[in-house]
Amino acid sequence: MRDAAVRVRGGMLGGAGVVVLLWAVQVRPSARPDALFATAAHLSGLLAGYGVLVLLFLMARVPAVEHGVGADRLARWHAFGGRYVLLLCFGHGLFALLGYAVHEGVDVVSAVRELLGYPALAAAAAAAVLLAAVGVTSARAVRRRVPHETWRGVHLLVYLAAALAFGHQLAGPDLAAAAWFWALAHTVVAVLLVWYRAVVPVRQALRHALRVADVRVEGPGVVSVVMYGQHLAELRAEPGQFLRWRFLQRRLWHTALPFSLSAPVRGNALRITVKGLGGHSRRIRRLRPGTRVLATGPFGALTAARRTRPKVLLIAGGVGITPMRALFETLPGGPGDITLLYRAGAEEHLVLRAELEAIAAGRQAGLHYLLGPSGAAYDPLAPQALTALVPDLAEHDVYLCGPPGMAEATRAALLRAGVPAGRIHSECFSF
Repeated sequence: MRDAAVRVRGGMLGGAGVVVLLWAVQVRPSARPDALFATAAHLSGLLAGYGVLVLLFLMARVPAVEHGVGADRLARWHAFGGRYVLLLCFGHGLFALLGYAVHEGVDVVSAVRELLGYPALAAAAAAAVLLAAVGVTSARAVRRRVPHETWRGVHLLVYLAAALAFGHQLAGPDLAAAAWFWALAHTVVAVLLVWYRAVVPVRQALRHALRVADVRVEGPGVVSVVMYGQHLAELRAEPGQFLRWRFLQRRLWHTALPFSLSAPVRGNALRITVKGLGGHSRRIRRLRPGTRVLATGPFGALTAARRTRPKVLLIAGGVGITPMRALFETLPGGPGDITLLYRAGAEEHLVLRAELEAIAAGRQAGLHYLLGPSGAAYDPLAPQALTALVPDLAEHDVYLCGPPGMAEATRAALLRAGVPAGRIHSECFSF
């Protein structure tokens, strides 16, 4: 995974270097204020256009990238990069406006009025407004208050913004020699988006014909949804991965919900286990057998491929037990090689307990329940507590999945206990 992340990051930085090179071979040095503003506008505009393409590529759901880098890391890169793309867009607009005002000898208001008279520039300004709307709704403080469907709908405006800005990018100064680069880059990203976000999901829906078979109560507020379909081996869904599920039932069909597999795919059946979804939780509990299901994926890199050591420690908290339970059953290993630590507030909060105990007994694997409220004086995930349970902890690979606070604290404890960072494998979706 680390090699894949390094390659993808290196490719993005390399592309930015090509953009700067295209700018450098076209720049005409000058000390005039209007020329300086124009040069800055040209560079910031090129980088902003390239940045939008990178953001779209990161969310194109290309399997090689998703499985190699990890969906959570890609989403964090996307969110982090979006802030800088917005700054570049507004910097480009400001530099261009000031350069035009100085060159024409007019005030800023008149410059705005005249520039918006050009159709390509007006479209680019509209694109900047759309990107700003996406950025505002993606801010943590706003996103927590906005329904997911609203946030997702606003986020789709990025596609419209990219289309509106495309004509303006081709009309930039001295861009004729580089027009092929922009056209090729836009074409490649557009093809990837259409293929993996539209064609592949439709093809999967038709091929697998998933339907709800049963909804089982597993504990307080926790249910498992068992689905059946056709040719499920072709999904190549590995334990530890998740899919995005769309249940074609009233008040659920419009939302794609990301859930991990809570058991390996068996024949024509698969299962997810769901907890704590607010309104969606009640609706999922009321799913009717036979309900059609659309699934896209699989996604995520929390799989056996990340393993580097014979011994593996799995640490789960809350609904994070779902991917850990699937890995607990399927990770190769002999007696004593696989250990699962399950953190829960109380015994009644343990989910899939009978299955976990049966797997532990059958595989001669370690299973420990770490019970107690969070914030208590005794922390069962502190470095000393972890090394007491797993004396050779530093020789293990560690798979970690749980609530953001618990996952962050546990990762810090593992590092203090001597586990190298490269052997701690986790995915977090709290961004």
